[in-house]
Amino acid sequence: MFSVQLTIPPQVCDDQRVDYVLAQVNIGRLVAPLESPRIAGFVAALDSVNAVADAAPGFVWRLQTEDGNATAIRAFEEDAEGADGGILINMSVWETVEALGAYVYGPEHLAVLRQRRQWFDRMREAYTALWWVPRGHIPTVHEAEERVRHLRAHGPTPHAFTLREHFPPPDRGDADMLRSPEDWTCPA
Repeated sequence: MFSVQLTIPPQVCDDQRVDYVLAQVNIGRLVAPLESPRIAGFVAALDSVNAVADAAPGFVWRLQTEDGNATAIRAFEEDAEGADGGILINMSVWETVEALGAYVYGPEHLAVLRQRRQWFDRMREAYTALWWVPRGHIPTVHEAEERVRHLRAHGPTPHAFTLREHFPPPDRGDADMLRSPEDWTCPA
């Protein structure tokens, strides 16, 4: 007679395991209203850049209205004070930090990113934040505002961090900060 020992990985049996994906938000203070000729180049690039994101490996979701308009959503009103064109918000969910980084610093997005000073004021405080959310959770604008405020007050932490200085998902058990590759530092 012999015995067979079956080892089942904990994640197969553990109903408490949560799978995490990466939420990101970034905001911009427009130098002029969206309808202005000064912003026309940005507006013209939006659909193609969004289409690249939607088709990118690791893309999960992005914030937009029911009719697909991402520019109609108003948020971060305290940051809008004094901005001629108001605030635009971009929020999306990605499988990993690496997937987001590949899109952000990929050629299509980078070409638009390099022109951002034509359309957006330089912001003195953090204008982007990343955080982990359970798979299936759709982050809210309120969550995004809270994460940016937290990052501004505390710097990168597991609660809110940046693409350059980020943290592993909560289920990894390692809370040490990670640094992105140097070629991910904004070359724009």
